[in-house]
Amino acid sequence: MNPIDIETIEIKLLLDAIRLRYGYDFRAYARASIRRRIIQFMKLTRAACVSDMIPMLIHDESYFEKMVREFSITVTEIFRDPSMFLSLRQNILPLLKSYPYIKVWHAGCATGEEAYSLAILMQEEALGQRTSFFATDFNDQALEKAKQGIFDLDNARVYTRNYQQAGGKRSFSDYYHARYNCLAIKSTMKEKITFTNHNLVTDQVFSETHLILCRNVLIYFNKELQERVIRIFYDSLVHGGFLCLGMKESLLFSKYQDHFKVIDPKHKIFQKKA
Repeated sequence: MNPIDIETIEIKLLLDAIRLRYGYDFRAYARASIRRRIIQFMKLTRAACVSDMIPMLIHDESYFEKMVREFSITVTEIFRDPSMFLSLRQNILPLLKSYPYIKVWHAGCATGEEAYSLAILMQEEALGQRTSFFATDFNDQALEKAKQGIFDLDNARVYTRNYQQAGGKRSFSDYYHARYNCLAIKSTMKEKITFTNHNLVTDQVFSETHLILCRNVLIYFNKELQERVIRIFYDSLVHGGFLCLGMKESLLFSKYQDHFKVIDPKHKIFQKKA
């Protein structure tokens, strides 16, 4: 038996152990992606092989927590892909203004930068007071950072430029305090968002949602899990609600594609058909 076959078996046993011990199910992640992260963590912890990590994660919860942080993708920034936020501002928010009450769900929010971006956007379009924001992720450490709303001040220039390109109507500095080399989001913005744990692999719907953002998450799932998550989004949205995916993601070839109308093909914004 060649080494790659042994590694495949080890990865399967590792993922089974994680599911049985902690309830996290990574078996439906894209195989190349999950293998890459497992190997990275193996090297980081200086394990001799994948199977050497199994006893550690079974008996040591802190070891597992470190592994989950490696599995979780937290690449994000405030107003990332500003043209997408500009499209939301110009094409979607005017339509949401017809609702007396708006519920927004940002799935896979990582450390919260884009959730705060959306809250700022809604505030500037006079929708902040009637909008409830829910931002979710399965990574508790990332959620804790998101709740704190404290980011590296060195990124302020990039964040400001993104905000301006997203059609910002004020000075971005109005939304944060600068202190000790940190950029701290003002409490008036933090209190608008509820950050909570939600796992798209195992958890269920958020009902009566008007806008869902889930950007650059589906690309890490296999086809079966992608379909499951899209169904969760479909069931969570009100009729006429909006779904925004990442630039490299699409509903094309999904069995739910006919249930959505394409609003912005470039920025992957879709509307649930009535």
